[in-house]
Amino acid sequence: MLWSLLKILVFVAIIAGLTYGSIYLLESDGGVMVTVAGVEYSLGPFQAVLALIALVALVWIALRLAGLMVAVLKFLNGDDTAISRYFDRNREQKGYQALADGLMALASGEGRTAMDKARRAEKYLKRPELTNLITAQAAEMTGDKTKAETVYKQLLQDERTRFVGVRGLMKQKLSEGKTEVALKLAETAFALKPRHEEVQDLLLQLQTETKDWAGARGTLNAKLKHGALPRDVHRRRDAVLALSEAKDVVDEANSIEARERAIEANRLSPDLIPAAVMAAHGYIDQERPRNATRLLKKAWSVQPHPDLAAAYAAIAPDETPEARIKRFAALIKGRPDHSEAKMLMAELYIAAEDFPQARRALGDLHEMDPTQRSLTIMAAIERGEGASDAVVKGFLAKALTSPRGPQWVCDNCHAIHAEWAPSCENCHSFDTLSWTAPPEAATRSGTGADMLPLIIGALEDHSQSAVDDVQEAETVPGDADAVVEGELSDGEEAKPVSSEAKPAA
Repeated sequence: MLWSLLKILVFVAIIAGLTYGSIYLLESDGGVMVTVAGVEYSLGPFQAVLALIALVALVWIALRLAGLMVAVLKFLNGDDTAISRYFDRNREQKGYQALADGLMALASGEGRTAMDKARRAEKYLKRPELTNLITAQAAEMTGDKTKAETVYKQLLQDERTRFVGVRGLMKQKLSEGKTEVALKLAETAFALKPRHEEVQDLLLQLQTETKDWAGARGTLNAKLKHGALPRDVHRRRDAVLALSEAKDVVDEANSIEARERAIEANRLSPDLIPAAVMAAHGYIDQERPRNATRLLKKAWSVQPHPDLAAAYAAIAPDETPEARIKRFAALIKGRPDHSEAKMLMAELYIAAEDFPQARRALGDLHEMDPTQRSLTIMAAIERGEGASDAVVKGFLAKALTSPRGPQWVCDNCHAIHAEWAPSCENCHSFDTLSWTAPPEAATRSGTGADMLPLIIGALEDHSQSAVDDVQEAETVPGDADAVVEGELSDGEEAKPVSSEAKPAA
């Protein structure tokens, strides 16, 4: 408001000054005498001022015309002038407009339109580092992989666009299944930009797929260094890579180095079950049972697992069943109520032919959490206590339609693996296998476990004929495998006690 008022006041003052000056010149006496070619011209004061202004204007116009003529001559000579800059600005404006249209077409999925706009932009701008990327992506969108590869190779020639070219070629080779070439390109891209998280993850994935464990550990350390990975996650994954490296060393029959790598993996991540098992066997080979015992107890307290029990049994392979029961009591002390601990102790008591104690150790696990293993153990207990064939076969038949229990399951795609691996065989994700129960189908067939009593009889048969059958078929009780095998009739199939459930054997 004040600024507008000030501008009005200044304008009024200028008009007033000009008016006052004009009146003063008109009323003044005297003048200016100008002689041109012998002719005298007499000008008054006001006329003299106007003539002076006109003369200055003519001189200014003449100078500008002279400058224009010089600029035209320079333009024709190819020099940089205002005229050339005008045309350059015009071309640049058209080029950037074409570039913007190309980006919009690329985002809209119009590949061919994007390529046309990129060519137009290149014609005006002469900036291949801007237009080649649009051309390459548009060529991939339209399926012209040859064109895309050619453009990516052109990007390699400029330092500013080399990483973009390498990354584009890497993704192209990866989509074509050329893993070795993609790995080399990923290493090059990682050398150009070690902080790039996408390149880090892709390089790590390719290194694990090709079992380059040493290179993968280097990439993992780089992720930690550049802040792309939390320290606890780094320790866990470094342990997985160290364990994988140890397994490869075992394949090469270098037991000392394998033992060292396994112990290192267990040190980095004590809850990694395969690392604990391998490290424990390393200590056993070194005749250091105390170290193996301490290591397995620590791993068991985190996650009970049949492989840990098998490794614990290997510490003293020649002990009696009674001694083994006493020694295993120290192992399960950390997690006595875990289902794995209950089934483990039940198997040990079956091996010792103490079937009542095996039943107490198993408890109601076969009812609360029925699995193939728990039901098969229950069948062995019933057989050992002299139950009828109907009861034993009932548990075995029920085991056929029951879940298998915890397995190595991928957290990403839920694929089930027979044994632990550093990467999922299905989705190739790294360090995603967990020892857990896989998801089961919510519905069950009408011919499944609900129909089994109608097929093989009730689970409890106290009739005199059942007692006679038991007396006739009475045998000396044995371990779980003998019980299961003895109860199979012709044409029947039943799942035996799994090998992973027999640490006492």
